[in-house]
Amino acid sequence: MMRKALFSSLIIFLLACSTDKIDIYKLVDNNSVTKEVAKNVVIFYSDSAVVKVKIKSPTLIRYFDQGEYYDEFPDGLLVEFLDPNKKVTSWLEADYALRKDIEQKIFVKENVRLFNKNNDELITTELVWDEENEEIYTYKPVKINEPSKGDTSLGIGFRADQEFTKFIIKNYVASKNVEKYKAGLEDN
Repeated sequence: MMRKALFSSLIIFLLACSTDKIDIYKLVDNNSVTKEVAKNVVIFYSDSAVVKVKIKSPTLIRYFDQGEYYDEFPDGLLVEFLDPNKKVTSWLEADYALRKDIEQKIFVKENVRLFNKNNDELITTELVWDEENEEIYTYKPVKINEPSKGDTSLGIGFRADQEFTKFIIKNYVASKNVEKYKAGLEDN
């Protein structure tokens, strides 16, 4: 239970679904809200004593209302996903994030960039990380740069595993590296 709570707390740092900032006060009754503010935060999340995630943020605001927590990162964050040797395997940057503890989802938005160990890059305006299902998704336009392949993929809507190693783009349009494409045709 504690392991899941710690891991789920890490999930706030990722994903979202609207163009306006989420108004935390719409979520809670202002008369009963407890609010904690921390500056220059570094958070480590572990599973079975192995550090899995490191989060850095200039500001963390934790709201507590009637048994429910909301963690807000109004000044953005950097999330690093680590392997068992504490090497970074992927990372996420965004200008804003909100974690809803009860939903076990993190909503990130504004200048969202996600990278994997191959240096592939996802660029979008909003992203949701579903902690329980260990997947990342958005319904917004996405751009994925895959430098190792020389490809750039565009689409609207995206779903991936949380390591960003396998993904699906909805309404897909791809711009391939023309030279590599031609070379591939000539080899056949």
